[in-house]
Amino acid sequence: MSDRVLRAQSVLTARDHTLLQWLYDHGVLTTFQIAHALFPSLDFAQRRLTRLTSLGLVDRFRPLKPDGGSFPFRYVIDQLGAEVVAAQRDEPVPRPGLGRARRRRWTSTRTLGHRLGVNGFFTDLAGYARTRPGHALVRWWPESRCAQPGAFTGRADPTDLKARRTQVHPDGHGIWQAGDRRVPFFLEYDTGTEPVTELCRKLVAYLALMDRGGPAWPVLVWLHATHRALHLHQQIAELGLGELPVATGTRDHATAGRLSPAGPVWWLHGHSGLLTLADLATALPDLDDDESGPD
Repeated sequence: MSDRVLRAQSVLTARDHTLLQWLYDHGVLTTFQIAHALFPSLDFAQRRLTRLTSLGLVDRFRPLKPDGGSFPFRYVIDQLGAEVVAAQRDEPVPRPGLGRARRRRWTSTRTLGHRLGVNGFFTDLAGYARTRPGHALVRWWPESRCAQPGAFTGRADPTDLKARRTQVHPDGHGIWQAGDRRVPFFLEYDTGTEPVTELCRKLVAYLALMDRGGPAWPVLVWLHATHRALHLHQQIAELGLGELPVATGTRDHATAGRLSPAGPVWWLHGHSGLLTLADLATALPDLDDDESGPD
């Protein structure tokens, strides 16, 4: 461990460590996502982020809007921050320039909006839990970890099954807890740019995973508009995918009602009425996350 890592460790809080790990794993977060998930106020968050930036732990960029002005700051891990995370995890020291390379990746990527949307889903859950005792985002896995061989196999599964690369490619995986109810889930974040038939193709892969003995966790499809959810449910019925637990939520409905993904925004296929995320534990009583891989 280098001297500068030792010096950084002496000024970092538990909240800082959480933020650094999120940026290391999930790439990029906005000021507002960070503030909502981790801080009591936006001003508090901005002051702390300025400090972490000055220490070289995080870096930030601010894209221009096409119609003028700038977007809020986007934060990424910097080299020192990556070294701190590696030290905490007892991993090899990241190669020099890692932070710079990651920053450049996210300033130029065409998928930045999708990544921020996925990360916004999880930070909304974290922010909801922050002010509500008994609620917690117990797990948040990025797409890259979900793609690892054996990511969704249990301890008792055969070795050859654990060695296989999963055929599903969720945008994220999480476990949500509210009191004694726990809901493990896959997330598919939909921007509305691909046909509904492509979403159905992804759902077929989840059903195949479940049929092979994989986890029967709900697939949460976070859609941009209500009409698209209606179309997706029609396709699920027509294709005979009803055995797979699929719940749709729409951002237009959530925005209009100022609702979190933790709230009553989920339409579970085959059920009437909207459910909270925790309600899925009751609606799907066979949910089990005990064999869902290491944290």
